[in-house]
Amino acid sequence: MSQQDSPIGSLRSLMARLRDPERGCPWDVQQTFDSIAPYTIEEAYEVADAIARRDLDDLRDELGDLLLQVVFHSRMAEEQGAFDFDDVARGIAAKLERRHPHVFGDVTHADDAERSAAWDAHKRAERDSRGDADPSALAGIAAGIPEWLRATKLQSRAARVGFDWPAIEPVFEKLHEEIDEVRAEFARTPRSPERLADEIGDLLFVCVNIARHARVDTGAALRAANSKFERRFRRMEALATDRAVRLEDLALAAQDALWDEAKREERRDCTRVPNR
Repeated sequence: MSQQDSPIGSLRSLMARLRDPERGCPWDVQQTFDSIAPYTIEEAYEVADAIARRDLDDLRDELGDLLLQVVFHSRMAEEQGAFDFDDVARGIAAKLERRHPHVFGDVTHADDAERSAAWDAHKRAERDSRGDADPSALAGIAAGIPEWLRATKLQSRAARVGFDWPAIEPVFEKLHEEIDEVRAEFARTPRSPERLADEIGDLLFVCVNIARHARVDTGAALRAANSKFERRFRRMEALATDRAVRLEDLALAAQDALWDEAKREERRDCTRVPNR
């Protein structure tokens, strides 16, 4: 099979045709790196969602959508004479080999901490070779990633040089302190939206720190919380419909009662033992 006839070769040819100024799709031709970037982020989240749902058929499809984003960006770069898909593939392969001397070379590491430190050293060396003179332990953390993930990375990098809470209790104390400061801003007259946003940001930052200390993935935890809320709220709507009432017509106390009922149903479903 020639490279042109391979699945990735066919996909690249398809993308080139879609981008053809005369015979392609007008929408695809009009796109730029900036206009496509939001779709790239969205597809990455849809991959994560398929994984969370353990839906391998959907995961295959979503990985295809994500791969299309890589091919799309690579094609636009190729049109500008910057790089192409092969350059992307060669680059990541070389990077993986370079950053894993303990796999592809004769380097050994005593433990995970030493392996992680070596990984960071390789990344710093790569930044230096590109002329990035930023000496900070926080250098290289992308600004375009979700802020909860950026917060985790900032905290983890700082922790590697010793700037971290020694135990979880001081983090809880900080959490209570930040809650009090948010409450104080709410009570202030006149209320300052800027100060309130600042204090809420501090509160969220501490919540991420708690998750990091607990070794809990903040994004996964929030996705699970969102899923739980959506599941219970939809059940509230169904319960209201079963009783021939609209949820929006109920007082808050009645809505809370439906919420509690939905929670009780979930608990019963979780504890029910199948018949043997």
